[in-house]
Amino acid sequence: MSLRDVIVQRIASGPLPFAEYMELALYHPELGYYARGDQRSGRAGDFFTSVDVGSLFGEFLAVQIAEMWQVLKTHSVDASHIDLVEAAAGNGRLSRDLLDAMAAHHTDLYDAAGLTLVERSPAARAAQVATLTPHLAKLQHSMESLPSQVSGVIFANELLDAMPVHPVVMTDSGLREVYVTTEGPDSEGLVERLGAPGPDVLDHVERFGIDLEPGWRAEVSPEMVGWVESAGSSLDRGFLIVIDYGHEANELYSATHATGTLTTYQQHVVRSHGAANSGTPPWLEEPGEADITAHVDLTAVRLSAEAAGMQTLAVVDQTYFLLGLGADHMSEPDDPVSALRRRLALKTLLVPGGLGSTHKVMIFGKNVGHPELKATGFSHRAT
Repeated sequence: MSLRDVIVQRIASGPLPFAEYMELALYHPELGYYARGDQRSGRAGDFFTSVDVGSLFGEFLAVQIAEMWQVLKTHSVDASHIDLVEAAAGNGRLSRDLLDAMAAHHTDLYDAAGLTLVERSPAARAAQVATLTPHLAKLQHSMESLPSQVSGVIFANELLDAMPVHPVVMTDSGLREVYVTTEGPDSEGLVERLGAPGPDVLDHVERFGIDLEPGWRAEVSPEMVGWVESAGSSLDRGFLIVIDYGHEANELYSATHATGTLTTYQQHVVRSHGAANSGTPPWLEEPGEADITAHVDLTAVRLSAEAAGMQTLAVVDQTYFLLGLGADHMSEPDDPVSALRRRLALKTLLVPGGLGSTHKVMIFGKNVGHPELKATGFSHRAT
């Protein structure tokens, strides 16, 4: 049975909220996009992340966590252990880069660290052991959801943009939600239809004061808010680092994004709602074969984190995050070829207009006071 067949069977009981369709397309345990591969990014994949640049991003993250470790040691009863939890860990590449850097440059942190990888894809979890072979003694858990108690750092790179979203449209008669249903002679063609918004959507719109003009389309994600709140609940003491692309609400829900931000990635080809004005929207064409993503509401993330008992320490472009950690005076290898590769990797991570400005770094703390971290030196600046 194909994923399309599964979806059509679900629709037999009534149209699916788009968020439920997206959940199936990405995370069906056997047929979903992420379930069928242990790595989806990189040159051979469908999109490109900071981790695909090489080990450099993990090295900078190690610098930040080492500083957080010093803060934690002044607040923690047990200064001999720190929990490191990567959410949406995939096959463990970022954690491997992080542990490599810690072992080389932050040995006290490395000795104290215990790693938990959180990943929904069975294929990716199965690949983690091979990825982390040099550091298997550090891998304490590989699981599908966040642990119940964390004293340390939870970090997630490009998790929230892949959370299921509810597209909504403001019509002359009020807010409507996008559903997925079927049409055609065999009732197998997938199409969008507008319907009454569900109570979770209405609650979200009211809670965050989202105001749309007639004709505007946007995406909201109560599921994302739920994850942020669960991270705050899991964190006894420590930090949450979230890296993703998105906008504050006043920009996300504006004329600039009046057609929404829903996008698919397949073999590095990007298709958005503008391509859906005629024919089938790209996210309905081949369920399970392409990544589906939407820009993150940074305002909702921040307010949800604060409601869960965390303090906002930084909201900053990735460029300024890395500069705050010393990217402008990092050491280089003696080998000229290696040094050139490192400079090119750093340029990819930093340059405005690319990963440096599209990706935002949000840092939250819980029960650690309000420390002035190096990476927060450029807080609230935007490229």
